[in-house]
Amino acid sequence: MWLLLCWWLILIPCLQCLLAFEGTVFSSTLITNEMKSVVLVIIFNFTFLFSLAQPKPVKIVFDVTSRDTLTQQAAVRHVTLMAESYPHSYFELVVYGGALSMVVNGKSTVSKAIQKLEGNTKVSFKVCEYSMKRAGVDKSQLVPNVGTVPDGIIEIVTKQAEGWGYIKESHN
Repeated sequence: MWLLLCWWLILIPCLQCLLAFEGTVFSSTLITNEMKSVVLVIIFNFTFLFSLAQPKPVKIVFDVTSRDTLTQQAAVRHVTLMAESYPHSYFELVVYGGALSMVVNGKSTVSKAIQKLEGNTKVSFKVCEYSMKRAGVDKSQLVPNVGTVPDGIIEIVTKQAEGWGYIKESHN
């Protein structure tokens, strides 16, 4: 935001300068063209700097293992709000261990919130197949929009190796 303000603080005086030379003794083609070139260079530089100031997309993997429904709700809320605030970023919520009920139909307290994100291709929900097997949960029992990964921990470590940020969700 401050770059935009600086851009206007420099652009306006330059434009005023150009207008001041119009119709005066100094309004030769050479001076007018030089002034126009200076203004164009300034505009280009500030446009470039302003583009650098835009929030860069991020990639974040969320680790959820708690059977605490408040933690599960907080995790989905965090992903939802961040996806809205950073629409060019990627978010993945990985569920394993005690949090398995979070993504099982009939047991989940966040199934509606997960389904609301179904159309967002930059948000994904993954559940560990080892945790599912240990709990006797089949893929058909999962909330729509939830995919599976062979191992939740390996999924998180792989994402981190690819440069994704890591958030361990917990609620006190």
